[in-house]
Parts: sequence; C-alpha cells; structure tokens
Amino acid sequence: MCSLAKDIGIDLGTASVLVYIKGKGVVLNEPSVVAIDKNTGRLLKVGAEAQAMLGRTPGNIVAIRPLRDGVISDYDMTERMLKEFIRKVTGGFHLFPPRIMVCVPSGITEVEERAVIDAGRQAGARRVYLIEEPVAAAIGAGIDITQPDGHMVVDIGGGTSDIAVISLSGVVASASIKVAGDQFNESVVKYMRRKHNILIGERTAEQMKMEIGCVYPKEEEATIEIKGRCLMTGLPKTITVNSTEMMEAFEEPVERILEAVHNVLERTPPELVADISNNGIVMTGGGSLVDGFDKLITARTGIHTVVAEDAISCVAEGTGKSLDSLGDMQDGTMNLSRRRQMN
Repeated sequence: MCSLAKDIGIDLGTASVLVYIKGKGVVLNEPSVVAIDKNTGRLLKVGAEAQAMLGRTPGNIVAIRPLRDGVISDYDMTERMLKEFIRKVTGGFHLFPPRIMVCVPSGITEVEERAVIDAGRQAGARRVYLIEEPVAAAIGAGIDITQPDGHMVVDIGGGTSDIAVISLSGVVASASIKVAGDQFNESVVKYMRRKHNILIGERTAEQMKMEIGCVYPKEEEATIEIKGRCLMTGLPKTITVNSTEMMEAFEEPVERILEAVHNVLERTPPELVADISNNGIVMTGGGSLVDGFDKLITARTGIHTVVAEDAISCVAEGTGKSLDSLGDMQDGTMNLSRRRQMN
C-alpha cells in the first residue's frame, strides 16, 4: 500500500513504544522488546510477541529490551524495532518519508539525543524532531502550557521519572532520575528474595505490581498468590503476598521519586510555586498508576495531586498534538533553552 507522508509522534519508552498518527490518535502501543536469532542476527518478533518470550528463550534466541533507563542502549536493535513499528502503522511503502517527533527524557545528553535522531532517520524518517517528556505529558494531559502559569508534571515511566515545572511553553525547573517502573519491579524481586527466600522473574514482579502494588496504605488489604523458585530447595514454591508487603518493597524507589519532586519545588521561583499550589500536580506515565501514588505526594507536599485521565498514553498524545507546530521547528529538541544550546 502506498501512502503519502504522514506526521508521526513516537513515545519511545523503556517499557513500551506508543505511536500517534495525526488525525488517527494512538494507533500502536507495544512493549519495547525485540527477539532475534543469535546465530543469523535475524529479527524474529517485535513488541508483544517478543515480550512473551522474555526469560523463556532457548539458547539460539535472545529477547532483549533495546532501551534502558529511558535511553538507547542497543542502537542497532532500536533502529530495527522502530523500522518495524513504523512499517506496521504506515503499511509499508511511502511516497514521501514521514516526519517524526520522538519523546526523550529531560535529562538526556547530546550524545543520547543524537542517537535517537539517527535511529529515527535510519528507520525511514524524513526529519526527526525531539520533545521533552514532561512537556509532551503536560500537553497530553490537557494543560495549556503557553500561559504564564506554573504547572508541575510528574511523569513516571518504565526507565525514568521526569519531574518538571512548566510555564510559557518551557521547562523552568526539572529533574530526570533513573528510578521508575523497572526499579519498582527490581525492588519486588529483591524483597521476595530477602523476605521469602524465593526467586521470581521480572514478569511475575510486574504482575504483582499491577495487581496489588501500592505506595499508600489501602483501606482493604489485597493479596496475590505467586509461584517462584525456592532458594533453599531449588524447587517451585507458591506463596501468598499482601499489599502491605508490596508497600515495604517499594519504599526505596518511592522515596527517591519524592525526593526529586521536593528538589524541583525547592528550585522553582516562588511565583510559580504559588501557581502550582493552586493548580495542583499532575501525574502521568504507567508508574503513576501504582495505587495511592497521588495520595502519597499530596500527603508529603501538601499540594493536591491528580493522576491524568489517560496516564499511559498522555506522552504520546502530547507528542501527537505537538505535530501541529512542526512547521515552526528545526531538527532537534522542542524546548527553547535546549534549542539555543544546539545552535
């Protein structure tokens, strides 16, 4: 099928990739996983099909996540994955290559930035533009960022948590820390090993986080039955875990995120802090869906906190909405302070 050029917005996340097409909305939401044959280097599966293979592959097949902590760790695989996703959504042959806007963490270095631009170009884009995650998240959450009014966004993804104060379309103060959904999973694995002497996989940890994970005391205790390998006997073992234990497991990564929120507030001009106090804090990203996160931030900061309506696709939606202003932009980031550095 031949298609005219489309403008595409991509939320290139550590855990999942979301693709937004102008006029259609979010058309693809798949895990950032690729499966390849080690012997031939052939790409076998991408996305959800590859994720099902994680931790379950024979010797010659390897399932990998090409992004770590919000940035590209395996350039070649990221490029191939992007190419595959773009092919899926555009249906193959293009008369004109698409223009692509990709989301990046606010703490990204110039080298990492260049890697994203090059991967996008190699994957078949005519031009690649970058937008910082908190800015995209704010736009996607329906905040009018062009006003001289301070808004705080806390975007907790898979690899990074981005906290930013936005006013007049720019980032006033921000922090990007490599503590997010993946670290929550790792904390659960470590906790189960330490407390119950049982070894569980990443997928089981993810399931526990989604089903009974919480960071603020629940009114009603929830439990889940999980299976893993007992470290004493080496045999399969089934145990029941409750939500209070999950709260204990999450303690360290949650504290680090709260610390980052506090630091950003400390660096924010007082006028904007007053605005944030009125407007509240908006949370986006998959990590913000962990039960009670908004209540915990409200309790710690005294500022009313809400989770955005469509937290997971917020960043992709915002990236998509920014496609309308592509004409005014040059290659590179959308944030003006960064653009000045790049000139």
